[in-house]
Amino acid sequence: MVKLKLGPLADEKPVKVTLELPASLHRDLAAYAEILAHETGQPAADPVRLIVPMLQRFIATDRGFARARKVNR
Repeated sequence: MVKLKLGPLADEKPVKVTLELPASLHRDLAAYAEILAHETGQPAADPVRLIVPMLQRFIATDRGFARARKVNR
């Protein structure tokens, strides 16, 4: 079993965002969505839906950001 950093995606009301991604990043997101679906037993999510939880996870686990944020408050 693969240990992914993301778990099941919350079913939240989507917010429209316009963003251009390199094709290679979109392919990676699509592959990640497929693996996540396999691991969680859920249908594959639209790869775009992975962006927010990935960014949230990245920010939540970035120790340098957390330290800098405390200093700048």
